[in-house]
Amino acid sequence: MNATLSLASILAEPARRRPDHLALIEGAQRITFADLWRQAREQAGALIALGVRPGDRVALMGPNTADFPRAYFAILAAGATVVPVHLLLTAPEAEYVLRDSGATLLICHDMVAPVGTAAAEAAGIRCVSPKELVGEAIATSVSRSPLDTAVVFYTSGTTGTPKGAELSHLNMVMCATVNAFDANEVHRDDIALGALPLFHVFGQTVSMNSHWRVGATLVLLPRFDAAEAIRLMNAERINTFHGVPTMYLGLLEAAKQAERLPELKLCISGGAALPPSVLEEFERVYGANVLEGYGLSETSPTATVNQPQLGARAGTVGHAVWGVDAEIADPEVRDRIELLPAGSIGEVVVRGHNVFSGYTGRPEATAEVMVDGWFRTGDLGTKDEDGYLRIVDRIKEMIIRGGFNVYPTEVEAALMRHPKIAQAAVIGVPDDNYGEEILAVVVPAEPITADEVIDYARAQVARYKYPRRVEFLTELPLGPTHKILKRELKERFA
Repeated sequence: MNATLSLASILAEPARRRPDHLALIEGAQRITFADLWRQAREQAGALIALGVRPGDRVALMGPNTADFPRAYFAILAAGATVVPVHLLLTAPEAEYVLRDSGATLLICHDMVAPVGTAAAEAAGIRCVSPKELVGEAIATSVSRSPLDTAVVFYTSGTTGTPKGAELSHLNMVMCATVNAFDANEVHRDDIALGALPLFHVFGQTVSMNSHWRVGATLVLLPRFDAAEAIRLMNAERINTFHGVPTMYLGLLEAAKQAERLPELKLCISGGAALPPSVLEEFERVYGANVLEGYGLSETSPTATVNQPQLGARAGTVGHAVWGVDAEIADPEVRDRIELLPAGSIGEVVVRGHNVFSGYTGRPEATAEVMVDGWFRTGDLGTKDEDGYLRIVDRIKEMIIRGGFNVYPTEVEAALMRHPKIAQAAVIGVPDDNYGEEILAVVVPAEPITADEVIDYARAQVARYKYPRRVEFLTELPLGPTHKILKRELKERFA
């Protein structure tokens, strides 16, 4: 392919079209598009001087500060591939990502320098601080083919060794463009809160790239704290929020002590199922629409979302975005894709411009999930007659109790409607009689007994679905993207 396309254009174009408009706010820093693009090109010059060449893989590890997007677009401008490293990894875990991705350099923020330095040394590559990247600005970004890999996202590894999902420049630019102009209708004078980690595909595409695609402003919050998020949204007149369910829960709790709530125009939820009770309460308290969406690292990430033009339906993740198909397939048929009729429960499969090119160095794993041009997501879902998709659960998290399928998210949604329950996670644990038994791990909002939880659940769901065991925690274990780590709960309570 002779055409050229670089993800760097996400910053380069607004720098040309809206040079004096604020691109980024972080603390006291207020950086225009022109300045940010110049800074990125200066760092790109420094990377090239360090020997970075087109196609090289450069790892990036850091929090949501201005250093992250500067280095991110510097890597892209130099023609290299970005390998984001989760901020909370240990040195051995980070070393694995560096080795597996083939990274030749690590850019590491000072805040995580001990981990980054140790990981880079073990992997045999150089580690530099963003402060060291001082060079002469390159004139323009290095051209790349649309199908060249732009970013490699490492999966969370909940079902095994983490794999690097390779996303092309076309994947990332198209997903940002469709989010901005079709799915979420971003306006150039919108101001979004960048609370989702930028090392994660949700924060990177939906918060940063989608807003900069139209020249809108991003306000960074280095570490999510609900009270600070409210203060910042008020101070900076933020009208757009993107978050995962635990963030929405935090904002609801913090609203009880807030003197004033921000005037939000649009909120997007993703990463995990948002309990309908939380969505309803958030919309009541904040007076803002919450549009729930769905996607994975392998889909750049947006696959479906409740879209203003198509109408939102609570409890669903909406319709497939422009240029993408999302359907339900028979999960038992593995050698081909056999689509199921409306109303059937099956595996969600996706195809379109957003689907990745494969896993780094793992052709067999890629072949398992890419069948007949469709990506097998590993999620169970169903589509109604109007085309709205509802995610039922992860196939691997489905509980089979006495031969009956139990979907944890359904039970969690029922439990979350109890006024004394702040959070709930439902898992399956081994049982001699039923194969698996249902366990609810509850974070109380007020004192509540296990019998109360069980009795309430029994009244809300079918007899084979309600939990027979209840455990209490003061907080649920969360990963770096604020998703509940059910594997830790299983290790603790199984």
